[in-house]
Amino acid sequence: MTMKIGFIGSGNIGQVVAASAIQAGYSVIMSNSRGPETLTELIKELGPQAEAGTAEQVAREGDIVVVTVPLYALSQLPDFDLDGKTIIDTMNYYPQRDGQIAALDNGSTTTSELTAEHFPNAHVVKAFNSIYAADIKTTAKPKGDPGRRTLPIAGDDAAAKKVVTELIESIGFDVYDAGPLHEGFRFQNGTPAYCARVNRSDLINLLHQAKE
Repeated sequence: MTMKIGFIGSGNIGQVVAASAIQAGYSVIMSNSRGPETLTELIKELGPQAEAGTAEQVAREGDIVVVTVPLYALSQLPDFDLDGKTIIDTMNYYPQRDGQIAALDNGSTTTSELTAEHFPNAHVVKAFNSIYAADIKTTAKPKGDPGRRTLPIAGDDAAAKKVVTELIESIGFDVYDAGPLHEGFRFQNGTPAYCARVNRSDLINLLHQAKE
């Protein structure tokens, strides 16, 4: 059976990841804050492997759920029934947009740990936050290509990270596991690794340069 990826948020990253996932053989269900009827054009563009739904439907039907909303909107999301599901968190913290969040400013937590607090029974993996949306389409390369880019992930659940790794590899990138969820600070915006178009060894060097 085809694995279905659900999207809570259908902005630039959500749209491009959805299109890439469909190309790799997944199906998708998209949602936004304005309702499924506003996604008609996007679904037409994505094709027959895509459908629109409410965020509640996404939470229920998605085998993987991608949370790709502005960080300030995280606290406004209901605590959907995501028990045991894998969540991909693509979010970044921009104080000028999201307002100051003291726990992020002082480094005591990360956006993905906030996501894990909001959905306490799900398995959160930080991914796709350190690549520009357009680059997902334009820099993807087949497995084994010497110019293939490596993307970092972080998470506390090995099985969830395996599922996310398979997704990322299938759409054209190698994956480096940066460790537990808190280690996601190493590739958040403002760090040397953020949006770096590099291979595995160069990515590891950049991740080590991050200051908590």
